[in-house]
Amino acid sequence: MREYVITTDNNADLPVEYYKEHNVGCMYFSYTMDDVLYKQGSYMPEGEFYGKMRAGSMPTTAQVNPEEARLLFEPYLKEGKDILHIAFSSGLSGTYNSCRIAVEELREEYPDRIITIIDSLAASLGQGLLVYLTQKLKEEGADMQTAAEWAENHRKNIVHLFTVDDLNHLYRGGRVSKTTAVLGGMLNIKPILHVDDEGKLIPIGKVRGRKKSILELASLMDEKLGSHKDTCDTIFISHGDCLEDAKILAEKIKARYQINTEIINYVGSVIGAHSGPGTLALFFVGDLR
Repeated sequence: MREYVITTDNNADLPVEYYKEHNVGCMYFSYTMDDVLYKQGSYMPEGEFYGKMRAGSMPTTAQVNPEEARLLFEPYLKEGKDILHIAFSSGLSGTYNSCRIAVEELREEYPDRIITIIDSLAASLGQGLLVYLTQKLKEEGADMQTAAEWAENHRKNIVHLFTVDDLNHLYRGGRVSKTTAVLGGMLNIKPILHVDDEGKLIPIGKVRGRKKSILELASLMDEKLGSHKDTCDTIFISHGDCLEDAKILAEKIKARYQINTEIINYVGSVIGAHSGPGTLALFFVGDLR
């Protein structure tokens, strides 16, 4: 079997230790806050990042360009490895296309190597869950074609459910209107959102109050699981510096299902720049997004 490596980008929000322990390659976005550019190796701690946002700092982000994608891919090609890359949703970023441009150039220079790119149509630990499950197949002995076909065929089974604490951050990103953001803040309205089959962020409901929004995420899981209710044993939860809420959500779910694998991690700086402090997101495998 040809040797290959699975790669992704840091919008998958997996713990840094996971990438190291499983030899998964990772490409890093950059962001700017208070006129300072932060790149791989210079990111501020997540708690500090969200603290600055709460104090009024508004970060901006930039997608990965083809040259940065090349810097991730080429060392593996030089080692004689093929590459299966699972990219951040094309519905939320142009990074997938940047990767495609880099790959077209590299295929000419390394004609004996195979490079496959999967548009995850996913974000945060939803993308991370697709990476995790595909890497698990690889470690169980699957060749790259089998792993790639599995990821392609099952990416729309990765359910994303999340809420935010402050609608103004979604307004800045064009996800909700100014009127919705202002009224939501006045009335303590918390939106419920998901990522649809096109990989885009879509509101699907709203509740009043933080506690109800957490309970609604757990309730919607029952609906979205479908035929996976009896086999659900893995949940991923990401949070915008609200770990206690993430733990409450996890406990609600574990009271209903036999969960054997659980990852709780920060919403990283790049996605967090658009969703803000207090974001809470739940990911699992279900029938339909």
